[in-house]
Amino acid sequence: MAQFFKYFFAALLALFVFALLTVFLLFGIAGAVASREDVVIDQHSVLYLDLSKPIAEQAKEDPFGPFSGSDDFAQPGVFDIVRLLQFAKNDDEVEGIYLKAGSNANGFGTNEEIRTALKDFKSSGKFIIAYGEVIPQQAYHVANVAGKIYTHPKGGVDWRGFGLQYVFFKKALDRLEIEPQIFYAGKFKSATEPFREEEMTPANELQSRVLLEDLYTHFLHETALSRKKDSAELRRLADSNRIRSALDAVNAGLIDGIKYEDEVKEEIRRLSNSKSIDKISFVSMGKYAQAVNYKRGEGTDRIALIYAEGNIVDGAGDAENIGGDRFRNYIRKARLDDKVRAIVIRINSGGGSAMASENMWRELELAKNDKPVVISFGDVAASGGYYMACNADSIFAQPNTITGSIGVFSIIPNMQGFFGNKLGVTFDGVETGPYANSPSIVEPLSETERRFFQQDVDSIYHTFLTRVANGRKMPIAAADSIGQGRVWTGKRAISLGLVDRIGGLVDAMHSAAGLAKLKTYRIREYPEKLNIFERITGAYKNTVETKSIKESFGPGFYGIYTEWLSIKESIGKVQAKMPFRLIIR
Repeated sequence: MAQFFKYFFAALLALFVFALLTVFLLFGIAGAVASREDVVIDQHSVLYLDLSKPIAEQAKEDPFGPFSGSDDFAQPGVFDIVRLLQFAKNDDEVEGIYLKAGSNANGFGTNEEIRTALKDFKSSGKFIIAYGEVIPQQAYHVANVAGKIYTHPKGGVDWRGFGLQYVFFKKALDRLEIEPQIFYAGKFKSATEPFREEEMTPANELQSRVLLEDLYTHFLHETALSRKKDSAELRRLADSNRIRSALDAVNAGLIDGIKYEDEVKEEIRRLSNSKSIDKISFVSMGKYAQAVNYKRGEGTDRIALIYAEGNIVDGAGDAENIGGDRFRNYIRKARLDDKVRAIVIRINSGGGSAMASENMWRELELAKNDKPVVISFGDVAASGGYYMACNADSIFAQPNTITGSIGVFSIIPNMQGFFGNKLGVTFDGVETGPYANSPSIVEPLSETERRFFQQDVDSIYHTFLTRVANGRKMPIAAADSIGQGRVWTGKRAISLGLVDRIGGLVDAMHSAAGLAKLKTYRIREYPEKLNIFERITGAYKNTVETKSIKESFGPGFYGIYTEWLSIKESIGKVQAKMPFRLIIR
């Protein structure tokens, strides 16, 4: 009996402590949420935009933000930041912007969107000052719209041109006796090259060189306009590696001066009419989003804005990817909602499951019969990301968006040698027919099975081409000539007929409103915001799982880790996916 009471009271104590902590947490969050209503923007405020923070397409809410020392409940998404900058342009409380440009975790399309909004803000006459201890090229692309750019005395600007590198695993797989059995359609569909080649094929080298040159030419052109320089001279500076120090960057006209951050803040103090550096009212984008009504709209009509970001996967997926079933449901909701007069899809995806892409294409085809459908491409909308969008009424892309990659592939590893010769593990079994256990990763495919898989890949590629040809109103032969798995920049995609107009999400929204003949409207976003309990539990799960994995691997290896997970999930499935992860150095 004594033992019983011992465990009983221990369990009771644990339950009491848990309940107490829960109460404290809920009271804390309730108080923090209530405090959101009290956020006030002081006079002479300066917006603070840190480019080192990854900017997602849709705002990421973090109910634990205030408990971790941050005053932000959410990191605004790309569209939020654009609208906030539009609002701040005419906000008398905002004097200017401090742009932290020490690093940049965002893609070309996102940078272009933010850069365009900053240029518009600057046209108001308000100041933008950019500072970074060492300014990489991705950050400089955004920062060069600033009125003044400064760097640390021991810093500088990374000015060496763009480079692209691939990792090839064929030798490692050979040593491990793992045979990747590969099936693909499209001579430029190089997603399988790391597993079947030891170096780039001529086709992949060609497409990579053209793509990189297009991106670099745009970067130099925009820099030349902002800094009143000559593009050819900017290229020569990189090719000769002449920017080796902060002083070199000043002398070349890339930046305006060399300062410590406190000296930069002193200049901001003068420009913002603040009494002292400590009295400067720096306002993060997250805090500004809490304080101002930048999302205001009018009327009863709605435009649905659906964010599609991440790998395309079968099923519901999760917050980190595009689950085909879940996104079909969002599109269906928007289609059946009488208040929704038009649909805008924001895509930032290199593709994934061919089946999920086809299903989302079908749902958009149904929606297009009822109301206008407009697509906005972000950093990348390639392969499956393009598949699902090709039938829209209008497609917008940035000049440096990565798109196309019209091609498919499938990989089935044969690990018989690895298990048998490396681990001493063998397999045996029985089956009712010759294909009952097909495909298997522990024995090679027969020639007949290989023929079946290649036929499946070719069939899906033909369907993909048909969707593109019909959606973009071109012959299948023309779609095939610009397909073959090849990737293009948004600027080239215009001339090829894959994209209709250069522009961002704001332009896509205006286009949708015009097609629906709307003068006033409100925006209904999908995925919808979670309730407070879902946000707390979801944020906790993300903090414990995703964040810890990211910290363990680091940003570079985390990308490889997610790619491996994607490959593991796609074994034996036909994929409409971009041929590589684009990491520009």
